Amino acid sequence: MDLNKTIAVIGLGLIGGSIAKGLKKQKPEIRIKAYDYGNILDKAFEDGTIDEKLATVEDAANSDIVFLCLPTSGSIAALEKLAPVASGNVLITDVGGVKSVFYEKWQTLSGKASYVGGHPMTGKEKGGYENSDPLLFESAVYILAQSECENPNFDVLKELIKLLGARIKFVDPYLHDKIIGYVSHLPQLASVCLVNAVNNKNNEVNFLDFAAGGFRDMTRIASSNFDIWEPVIKQNKEFILQSLDSLQKELLLMRQYVEKENYADIEKMFNSARKKRDEIPKNTKGFLNPLYEIYVYVKDEPGVLSKLTTVLFQHNISIKDLELLKIREGTGGTFRLSLESEQDAQNAKLLIENLGFATK
Repeated sequence: MDLNKTIAVIGLGLIGGSIAKGLKKQKPEIRIKAYDYGNILDKAFEDGTIDEKLATVEDAANSDIVFLCLPTSGSIAALEKLAPVASGNVLITDVGGVKSVFYEKWQTLSGKASYVGGHPMTGKEKGGYENSDPLLFESAVYILAQSECENPNFDVLKELIKLLGARIKFVDPYLHDKIIGYVSHLPQLASVCLVNAVNNKNNEVNFLDFAAGGFRDMTRIASSNFDIWEPVIKQNKEFILQSLDSLQKELLLMRQYVEKENYADIEKMFNSARKKRDEIPKNTKGFLNPLYEIYVYVKDEPGVLSKLTTVLFQHNISIKDLELLKIREGTGGTFRLSLESEQDAQNAKLLIENLGFATK
């Protein structure tokens, strides 16, 4: 497929900047135009990420594909500006965390272009172009809110997403908003509440000074910028309230069981949560296509990670995800490696064991 297309990115923040950097890194011949504040455009032009600086949103109307990467309200406003001026071959997409509001707005607009909603399931705690990363989408799920589109550039869009390293999942826009209300928006609000609940001081002792790795892992997203989240909360209010009610129900149950010292039911809650949590990476009915995992036990010594990655690289085995699960200084730790296929996992396991490492 010919990917020598012109791409416009409206908003070079974390997601928009990462899209531009990722596409330019993989296919330098793709022409990328962008709209943002002047200083950001200057930086992106100087480092070679974009080929052209746009003065207005409407200047993107002659591109093949337009990515709307502003906060929700800004992307909707850009959609309104582009719809009447874009030609029939132009495909407009967005990266927002709420989808139904875009489709409802699109129904009120007239024009020849096409719109397909998108939502890459990835991010960082800190936003902005300075934190954008060409590898941000590697192994991430990229939701498209429809599986078919007559626009000739729809297939191009799907290839560009794959080029970024993401895996596409098609989900109805309204179902998307309900699911994301539970698995994305609820964790964000719960994380904020958890930090605030623990932010107590007793006799000048700050409880958070004693927060260990588990607490930091659970509350990492509490550092997110509210400016990004405010429009998402407004637009997905109904499903967010449903998810908060569900969490509140679980918390009340836990409180009752603790108060009554009902340890049998607490154990059931633990067992249920562990079972469901363990299913997440392997659940082919969820967002993810399954990745195949192996666990590697290593000694705490220099060069261990390099040995693992080098041998897999030499045998053309791509690591889709890598995580250090546990580490004991002076002893060792455990790495979790995720591979694309069962065959890759089997081959990687054999290669790593031949190096003298224990695997599972």
